[in-house]
Amino acid sequence: MEETAGDKTSFKSVNLESWDIVVIVAYFVGVMVVGIWSSWRSSRGSMSGYFLASRSMHWIPVGASLFASNIGSGHFVGLAGSGAATGIGIAGFELNAVWVLMLLGWIFVPVYVASGVYTMPEYLRKRFGGQRIRVYLSVLALLLSIFTKISADLFAGAIFIKQALDWNLYMSVCVLLAIACIFTVAGGLSAVIWTDFVQTILMVVGAFALMVLSFIRVGGYEKLMRDFAFAEPTNSSFVQFDADNRSCSKVPDNYNHLLRTASDPQLPWTGMVFGLTISAIWYWCSDQVIVQRALSAKNMVHAKAGCILAGYLKLLPLYLLVLPGMAARVLYPDLVGCSNPDRCREICGSENGCTNIAYPLLVVKLMPVGARGMMLSVMLAALMSSLTSIFNSSSTIFTIDIWKKFRKHASDVELLIVGRSFVVVLVGLSIVWIPIIEHFPSSQLFHYIQSVTSYLAPPVCAVYVMAISWKRVNEPGAFWGLMIGLAVGIARFAWEFSYAVPTCGSGEVDPRPAIISQVHYLHFGSILFVISLVSTAVISLLTPPIDERHLYRLTYSTRFSTEVREELDRPQKKVPPTVTGGADNLAYNKSADNLASNDVPMTILGHTSPHEVMQAPRKELRGFKKALFCLCGVTSTHEEEQAMAANQPPPVSPEQEAEDAVKALDEHRVWGPVCTINAVVIISVCAFIWGFYA
Repeated sequence: MEETAGDKTSFKSVNLESWDIVVIVAYFVGVMVVGIWSSWRSSRGSMSGYFLASRSMHWIPVGASLFASNIGSGHFVGLAGSGAATGIGIAGFELNAVWVLMLLGWIFVPVYVASGVYTMPEYLRKRFGGQRIRVYLSVLALLLSIFTKISADLFAGAIFIKQALDWNLYMSVCVLLAIACIFTVAGGLSAVIWTDFVQTILMVVGAFALMVLSFIRVGGYEKLMRDFAFAEPTNSSFVQFDADNRSCSKVPDNYNHLLRTASDPQLPWTGMVFGLTISAIWYWCSDQVIVQRALSAKNMVHAKAGCILAGYLKLLPLYLLVLPGMAARVLYPDLVGCSNPDRCREICGSENGCTNIAYPLLVVKLMPVGARGMMLSVMLAALMSSLTSIFNSSSTIFTIDIWKKFRKHASDVELLIVGRSFVVVLVGLSIVWIPIIEHFPSSQLFHYIQSVTSYLAPPVCAVYVMAISWKRVNEPGAFWGLMIGLAVGIARFAWEFSYAVPTCGSGEVDPRPAIISQVHYLHFGSILFVISLVSTAVISLLTPPIDERHLYRLTYSTRFSTEVREELDRPQKKVPPTVTGGADNLAYNKSADNLASNDVPMTILGHTSPHEVMQAPRKELRGFKKALFCLCGVTSTHEEEQAMAANQPPPVSPEQEAEDAVKALDEHRVWGPVCTINAVVIISVCAFIWGFYA
């Protein structure tokens, strides 16, 4: 049925039909079944089982979870919205991730595996000693999770729910958060990864269906790329003009280029090549949400294969999200291309533009009954996959890197309950932050996420890169490099947010100084990275180096060392190994689960000595307490613990631990090279796409 002119200048929410509701219910039932199944088959009663899925995951769910953890509702709304605003350039953020994922699998993960850590701050504690770097990065990681991940995804999901369905915004968000909480609290990382796997399939299939429908409606790919240049509002009341009588809704001339001039106000090529890579290395190679998935793989081949699968999936957003966003502007220029503040407020509630409604608009206008419910399920899947991943990783950091600092002798029961309880705290903080995002100066959500990252992440990236690559870097250099970078980044962040950016056509002069208005956030990220790098190097060279006996298997060059590493600040103690995944995984799991004694107690891995059991007997759990502990993965009785303790293998020597850590890096003689060949292939494909659209 052809649309009337009125259809193109109005955006009305839709009432779900019965088949839409059936599809949504089927989605929730399916995801809950997968979540329950994966929860009960996993070892939820130990820290290794809850936070790292017992390091037993296959490469397919690992790769799918890497993708799903990254692609949230913020991408569906933000990527499509930025595509509708400026063309395909925003897809460079997704393509850049492809080769950085190869860095994760081939450079960073081997060091993390050999060092045997759960969290990224924990790695820096082993690498540099002391606690101040670890605590600082733990707090920063949690703040970034709230500011740039959880809140942005919730806001994007809220845009979809509000615009497409006109549901109560905060009630909808609270229901979604409650469901995400249940999965994370009850199942741990194993449940999160398996539900991510299911939701990745749903996201790709649903987004592909909508892409095809949008291409059909717009007249095909070639017509889309031609017509987008002229996709301006047809109704003059939707357009604002600047002082030179130019339309504020005008599509940029370079809309079909991935690489743009260095002076481009949106996506300069220098920022996309250098600044974006710095932020990407921080996110993909040192952020807990991502690295935790790679560390859950059963061995190095599965970790690398998971990175490769995620890389192939990251080639898709250009076609599944960005181009449909452009199609939405071609089909509905008055709505998506609106620049008049008064009319934009009527359409989408924002005076800064309505490009963020591009993807929800396609769902409302193009999807038939039943399929509309499927697309709502896709958005819910994107939102929940990101939330569950972030919740699990954030609780890991809080429990191991913050709570353990103040409760050094906390039992596994306490730590598991604290980790799950912290998820509820995150939920509350995230809801509070949503209204702040709504008032961000830009109407493009994706740019909000990336700008905040560029102000805070480069110093962290610099420290991780130097920690892995250069043995001469020490704790004072790393700490003060982080502090100097933080001061500069916060100064820019606060300075920029202190100004109200005038909208196009308002007639107001931009009050911002040149260092704010003319230095793109991606360029600033590059500058901040260099400042942190130089500060760290200079201070490290001016202070005593770390003795090499403390660095075995903590840098890339020493990852294969079989020497016994002495923990910084304190003598090393023996911790018995965790045996999971069968004989083939014994070496991998020994090195992975043998944590420094001051990081995790013996009970943290489910190992309790017979002496400890006799000294602190526990009554058999009953009634409500048993149900509560069951939810928290603590189901063993006193008798079961005694039997488990009696069957524990004897502690291994430090020499054997070192050998086991190196064996964990062994790769299959066939599948190892196959992974490397695939890495070369995917980088080549990515380079072709860059060249084709450059």
